Amino acid sequence: MVSMSSHGVPAARAFVQGGRWGEGRERPPPLRPLPRGRTRAGKSRREIAPLPEASVLLCAGAGSTPGPGGASGIRSWVGFPRGGFGRESRCGSRQMPAPREAQLSFRMGQKRQRLLEAKQHQKPPDRTQTPSPKEPRLGLPSTLGPQRSIYFSNLKVCPARLGSEFFDQPAVPLARAFLGQVLVRRLDDGTELRGRIVETEAYLGPEDEAAHSRGGRQTPRNRGMFMKPGTLYVYLIYGMYFCMNVSSRGDGACVLLRALEPLGGLEAMRQLRSTLRKGATGRALKDRELCNGPSKLCQALAIDKSFDQRDLATDEAVWLEQGPRESAVVAAARVGIGHAGEWAHKPLRFYVQGSPWVSVVDRAAERTAQA
Repeated sequence: MVSMSSHGVPAARAFVQGGRWGEGRERPPPLRPLPRGRTRAGKSRREIAPLPEASVLLCAGAGSTPGPGGASGIRSWVGFPRGGFGRESRCGSRQMPAPREAQLSFRMGQKRQRLLEAKQHQKPPDRTQTPSPKEPRLGLPSTLGPQRSIYFSNLKVCPARLGSEFFDQPAVPLARAFLGQVLVRRLDDGTELRGRIVETEAYLGPEDEAAHSRGGRQTPRNRGMFMKPGTLYVYLIYGMYFCMNVSSRGDGACVLLRALEPLGGLEAMRQLRSTLRKGATGRALKDRELCNGPSKLCQALAIDKSFDQRDLATDEAVWLEQGPRESAVVAAARVGIGHAGEWAHKPLRFYVQGSPWVSVVDRAAERTAQA
């Protein structure tokens, strides 16, 4: 240890390396600090704040030889009360900065080293790598035309509208194919009513004794049955109710839509049914009562004679959208055609088994289908 007086400087003067001054000799004026910028060694340095009065810095290092005076580990002494560090303020061959400056420089050096190592280990970006579909793509789209943003990719896709090719098939396959499809009716105010078809009947044309075209009869009333497939045939029964049919392949053949499962616009359907049905009471209709019959279906969708001979594939007020394919289908006898002889018993009515929206359930036909 170096002994020091109350002020610290006189006792330290005895250990000055080289005998620049000693005990009893006057202290020379402090050397002028180096100007801010570059040191004698040519390396840039920051301006170092002056030390307080009587401060003494001792530079010690492991393996250094004792200096004059026998102090172990001391290579040179540097200390100026007010003048800061001079040109000869060196520790070995490197200048000794102030403690706070040394700590800051050390930390900054470590940070630069880490950044340099990170850059060296960083792999160059792969230009051919395909970005993840969950990440947005930057730059121009690969194809021209409307593009959908990835942020709206979860929006519901509009179902495909069924065209003329769907209706261009014989009556029996078409009656089965109708099951599960969605019938859409757009009202004048823009409200859309939707229902899934769950029950149909096939009418085969001139040979069918229950068809309006039996014997090949063609009148202004049934003209829609002889038009291209997909044409609506709407007629009035009992002088008060309407029924909607869709023409199929073959002259005079069509499919009657008997029941729907309501999907959208149920309150509007309920209001239309309450307004149009005869002998209406104050009781509110249940959901399964809205479209469980051919005339109820027309009331709920506001279908009247004005829809006769319209094209279901192109009309803007009523159309058909693709729905799920129904697998459990029951084939049963048609309803209300007792005068048609043997044709009254032919299994030309098709409905979704287990659906609560079917107008009439045939238990015998269901047992036959299961057997």
